[in-house]
Amino acid sequence: MGHVTTSVMWFRRDLRLGDNPAVLDAQAAGPDGVVPLFVLDARLWTPAATARTAYLSRLLTDFSDRVGGLHVGHGDPAVEVLNVARSVGADTVHVAADHGPYGSRRDRRVEAALAEHDIALVRTGSPHAVAPGRVTKSDGSGYRVFTPFFRAWQEHGWRGPAPVATDVPWTRPDGRAHDIPDAAVPDGLTLPPVGEAAALDRWRTFLDEDVADYDDIRNLPGVDRTSRMSVHLKWGTIHPRTMLADLAPLRSGGAAAYARELGFREFYADVLAQRPDSAFDYYNRAFARMEYDEPGEALEAWKAGRTGFPIVDAGMRQLRGEGWMHNRVRMIVASFLVKDLHIEWQHGARHFLSLLVDADLASNQHGWQWVAGCGTDAAPYFRVFNPVSQGRKFDPDGTYIRRWVPELADVEAPHVHEPWQLDELPAGYVAPIVDHAEERREALRRYEAIR
Repeated sequence: MGHVTTSVMWFRRDLRLGDNPAVLDAQAAGPDGVVPLFVLDARLWTPAATARTAYLSRLLTDFSDRVGGLHVGHGDPAVEVLNVARSVGADTVHVAADHGPYGSRRDRRVEAALAEHDIALVRTGSPHAVAPGRVTKSDGSGYRVFTPFFRAWQEHGWRGPAPVATDVPWTRPDGRAHDIPDAAVPDGLTLPPVGEAAALDRWRTFLDEDVADYDDIRNLPGVDRTSRMSVHLKWGTIHPRTMLADLAPLRSGGAAAYARELGFREFYADVLAQRPDSAFDYYNRAFARMEYDEPGEALEAWKAGRTGFPIVDAGMRQLRGEGWMHNRVRMIVASFLVKDLHIEWQHGARHFLSLLVDADLASNQHGWQWVAGCGTDAAPYFRVFNPVSQGRKFDPDGTYIRRWVPELADVEAPHVHEPWQLDELPAGYVAPIVDHAEERREALRRYEAIR
């Protein structure tokens, strides 16, 4: 058999050339040609206008320019990847390992299809500093609590960033790049910047201007000085290893707090790999027995940002306006849905997945379960966020609320947090749809029933 010098680099959530060991492996295996492949899988791509498809369309266009034209397949990856590999006579298809429930199943199917033609699926690296499953307790089992996981994760450590891939001999099976389908941006949505250059630019700005203060400012949505890196981590336009390497020499409390947040992302990925069922089912199954309300008008009011609780409504409108929501506000709106409206967490998690540009299955689902009290390391169920006091504490002057709820633009603090205390409600705004104190008591009653 002659020496084959072409390989396939199948990109997924790793659309970058810096710190991407799989690309370096593909280059070594294909000195005469590397096919840059992306497959628009029906599980990833819907023609409906969503924030995520609109973002992905623009991201693929940006990346295609960097590699001189992506080869874009449409359909079942087991068919598409095999066809491309065979068409160029490749012995190897290179990927970063995917540990998610769907991604790992898909990769096993693709691997089996390739193996029938003596083509290897080569996994190099993953979207994580430490791949899920690597950090274990002494008995080999996975961690269920974050703090001991974080300690063990830090002790385990990770490799330094890989060099930037240069002079890769990109090639296309049919000699041309494929058109990337355009996806409409939903009405009223502003997408964040796309691509590896934008990710690195945003990260450098955050390191220069905000990371030192991160621990003090990360809970203040009105200040808007969080890193906004979640979307870049989601699509792999930067690797967490790069970020951890940049944070390592910094001695600020902010840098340590930020590294801890990256650790949380790795923890949730690890938990999801241990318990794939927890993507949509209860991590603590006792909570499945709890009494919940049927989703109806209250759920729709929450989705629309018309609950009458300003901080909740601001968050839900930011989600529609930016495909993103400040992390502190994510917790507040989640608590409101589960504990004030008594609606199961899956309804909220699904809404977030459909609208967030940075929707990461592990972080989203387990963040929701944390708030709902049924996840790992759960917030005690009796910790019910009070939307008024949370608003006062984290958006004291109401800057964030007024930015996203224009009906309250002229209402000064402290009334901006409780507009129903005014002589009359501001025009166009709604009265609270529930009595928080009453619903808190009801949430605790339902919890007592399953203890």
